[in-house]
Amino acid sequence: MELTQKFIFNPKEGIDNPALVITDDSEAEWKPVPRLCQMKREEGESFGFYLRVELGCHGHVIREVDPWSVAERSGLRDGDRLLEINDHYVHDLEHYQIVQKILASGTQVVFLVLEASEYERALDEGLNLRGLAQQHRGEKCAQPRLCHIPRSHSAGLGFTVSAVEGVKGKFYVSTTASGGPAEKAGVQPGDRLIWINGTMVSELTHSALSKMIKRCGDHVTVLVIDSVSEQIYTRRRLAILPAMAGTHNLPHRPRKLHLVQAPEGYGFLLRQERMPSGRIAHFLREIDPGSPAESAGMQDGDQLLAVNGHFVQELEHEDIVSRVRKSGSQVTLIAIHSQGNDYYTRLGLSPLLFFEDDPPKKEKDRAAPLPILASPPAGLPHEVQPGYPVPRLCQLKKGPNGFGFHLGCIQHEPGTYIGQVAPGGSAERAGLREGDVVVEVNRHNVEEEFFEGVVMRMREGGQVLSVLVLDRQGYEQLRQSRTPISASLALRTQVEKSPCDSFL
Repeated sequence: MELTQKFIFNPKEGIDNPALVITDDSEAEWKPVPRLCQMKREEGESFGFYLRVELGCHGHVIREVDPWSVAERSGLRDGDRLLEINDHYVHDLEHYQIVQKILASGTQVVFLVLEASEYERALDEGLNLRGLAQQHRGEKCAQPRLCHIPRSHSAGLGFTVSAVEGVKGKFYVSTTASGGPAEKAGVQPGDRLIWINGTMVSELTHSALSKMIKRCGDHVTVLVIDSVSEQIYTRRRLAILPAMAGTHNLPHRPRKLHLVQAPEGYGFLLRQERMPSGRIAHFLREIDPGSPAESAGMQDGDQLLAVNGHFVQELEHEDIVSRVRKSGSQVTLIAIHSQGNDYYTRLGLSPLLFFEDDPPKKEKDRAAPLPILASPPAGLPHEVQPGYPVPRLCQLKKGPNGFGFHLGCIQHEPGTYIGQVAPGGSAERAGLREGDVVVEVNRHNVEEEFFEGVVMRMREGGQVLSVLVLDRQGYEQLRQSRTPISASLALRTQVEKSPCDSFL
């Protein structure tokens, strides 16, 4: 007789069989999820948020999103980090370059952002943010093309437009001749037409579009994309904008003018004038023969767009003059011919939309030595900032032991620096560092003021003190590059809160 052991399952003890052991699945791999925020504002309206670079905080930070604003309705949130603008990766750009890209985009812009906690975790885990942005796009697609097509006497514009059957507001392009004007300008057979002479074609009927093309004169500018890529944008629910496009054959490019001052000056006048549209602009006039301005290629009637790499279209005349004067013996301007300005104005585009500018560089050969603030005593620590130097606007509140720092200077010379910062004091919390050069006190430039005058300005502020500072190496770098150091960004729609705090 064979005896068998009866098996009784005890759920408290489980099953003692390695082959039957059930283990939990390993934690699914975590991946941050960026968000697309599409914003469209009216003329004269702001997007309604601040873009900041904050001390001790990584990335370009979205702050103070106004309730009910364009930004809030798009899904933008306080603390978001900006990764892309108009499908272009910008995380590694300088603050002022990003602000310029946003303002140059006009009334429509698309952001790719990452929520604050996901951004910090992504950095901690060493994730490639550029790769993350590319993964978010999913399917690879071609860039839209902005094409300027001049009319030919023999072939006309070289293209026709037909409606996509059964789809309202969608049109495709057929080139009428191989090697014709449209094809030379970058248009390809079967392209989808998105935009023409500043108007989105989705708002037009085929009849209205045909009339527009007939009335376009001797040239037309179109935004096109191949049909496959257009479908990918549609699946992403992403608008196709001129700011996303590569350019083909566009005329009237902005020009960079580098001027070295002569004993008589630069040899031009800057005038603020009202354009036919009613908008105020700044023009370069009365170019002196043989002057540095003429030698640099300046032409009478050029519109001034930027000074030392910073946009000036939103500045007042006096602010621009001040920036030029603070440049010292040389200055770099970006300008566009009056015809070019008219062309971009009719299209509703900024002429700087596709202008890739580099940060101002040190001029070693042509730059005359500048009187600079004497160095602080040896032994004071410096923090070298990589890349383009950025000043810091430090807001201090007086505590029981004062503001928590000592001011230093070189005897009998103008200029001051932060000599000592008390641990845990107001100065340390605000971001002041030993060796920082003091540039402004309560919005007043004090670079050429002596110690006693700077102290007096600090006392005038009472319990609150605003100090614009820059580390020694950064200060000397900007002075050598003739870049004005100011608490106000060159591009603004309102008064900013700090040099890296831009309201948009």
